[in-house]
Amino acid sequence: MWKSKLVKIKPKWERLKIQIKNYSREARRNFNYVHWYYTKADENASFTARHFGVHRNTITKWVSRFDESNLSSLEEKSRRPNNVRRWEITEKEEVRIITLRKRYIRLGKMKLKRMYENEYKEKISSWKIQRVIEVYKLYYSPDKAKKLAKKRFKNHKKKRITELTKKNYPYFLVQLDTVVRYWNNKKLYILTAIDHGTKIAFARMYTNHSSASAADFLKRLKILLSEKIINIQTDNGSEFHKDFIKACNELNIQHYWSRVRMPKDNPEIERFNRTLKEEFIQLGNMIDDPVIFNKRLIKWLAFYNFKRPHQTLEYLTPFEHYSKASQLSPMYSSRTHS
Repeated sequence: MWKSKLVKIKPKWERLKIQIKNYSREARRNFNYVHWYYTKADENASFTARHFGVHRNTITKWVSRFDESNLSSLEEKSRRPNNVRRWEITEKEEVRIITLRKRYIRLGKMKLKRMYENEYKEKISSWKIQRVIEVYKLYYSPDKAKKLAKKRFKNHKKKRITELTKKNYPYFLVQLDTVVRYWNNKKLYILTAIDHGTKIAFARMYTNHSSASAADFLKRLKILLSEKIINIQTDNGSEFHKDFIKACNELNIQHYWSRVRMPKDNPEIERFNRTLKEEFIQLGNMIDDPVIFNKRLIKWLAFYNFKRPHQTLEYLTPFEHYSKASQLSPMYSSRTHS
């Protein structure tokens, strides 16, 4: 007759510590939060947050997600934005551009744009032509184009915002972004900016998505604030290249970039964009005339900066929060950059 052996079951947390080793570094870190919360902190989120040097909300988030039967619940979720830029070229436009490029392989995008509009009697942007050339690699000399692309990337290494230690004094860091709106079959662009330290905000509509428009916006912002902007943070959009980079160099402003698919890198501007949509655009102020829109926008920005209380500022306005408000220039409207 066989004698049965007693199997000793390890305590729960000791067992989970062994299992979590098979998961990512982020999951192991989040497990440490949860483990400390239940075993050392007597389920006190504030005490756990102080121990690890993180925000209390971080602890409550991972405690609520924690499932001991499924430790993958402690893995980070994708930070990819819900709304991303889409391929905006129709199939007909794509075929036409490919045909023209193959026929005139040595012509650049601006010349092809003119020929496209003359031949098909329709408007098209040079950006669309360039994108089709890049996607289908329609180059006269592919090897040369590849070398040039590598050289451009090497000469312009992006400084990520994670390299900068953010400080809360005025204009140390100003975040910029673009809000895209469709209205009456037109595509319009609203460039937005907010100061990390004071929450003073500015915005302006443009009819195009060029780096020249972004450079114009930055120069207007510099005049508006009438003080030195030390650092600028943007996402990786095409409008924040070329002329915008030149403008940063001219104004002696350091340019930092958000990480790809990391909207948490610029939370202040994301929140301002939402406020702009909910409290201004969606209340009947959207119009496709930039001159009229910008006049309305200036009035709302004056309300936002001077009169609207902000919860993050303990219900002060941005200008009340900023002790040197009298040094700021007035928000005079002017025509959209063409």
